Amino acid sequence: AAFSNYLENELLDHILRAATYTAPTSVWIALHTADNGLEAGTITGEVSGGSYARVEVGGASGGTFSVAASGTTDNDQDITFATATADWGTVTHMSVMDASTAGNVLFHGSLTVSKTVNNGDTFKFNAGDLDVTLD
Repeated sequence: AAFSNYLENELLDHILRAATYTAPTSVWIALHTADNGLEAGTITGEVSGGSYARVEVGGASGGTFSVAASGTTDNDQDITFATATADWGTVTHMSVMDASTAGNVLFHGSLTVSKTVNNGDTFKFNAGDLDVTLD
C-alpha cells in the first residue's frame, strides 16, 4: 500500500512544522474498481450499491493489524465485507479511509489478483493477506 498525497502532506507538516495532525480513531477498508485519484487522496471508483459498505479495522474497533516491524504490518484476522446483493464489478484496488463514508484516502494499493464480485459473493481479505509497508 502507498500513502496518499493527503496523508503524506499531513505527516510532513506534523513532523517538520509542528502542525497538528489528529490520527483518526478508526479507519475503514474500501474497495475500488479503479485507481484514478487514490494517490491524490480523493475517492474514485469505490464500489457502491448491493449492500456494499466499508469495513472498520484497527483504531477503536480493536487490533485488526499485527504490530508493525521493519516498516510492515498485515491483517491478523479476516476482513470480511457484507454479502453482495447486486454485482459490484471487478475490484482492482483497496484503500484505507479515515471515515465510514466520504472522508480521505490514507493508504491505497492494487490487489495482487483482481476479483469480480457478483450478487451473492462475499469479498474477504484472509488473515495475513492485506500487507501495508512503508519504504
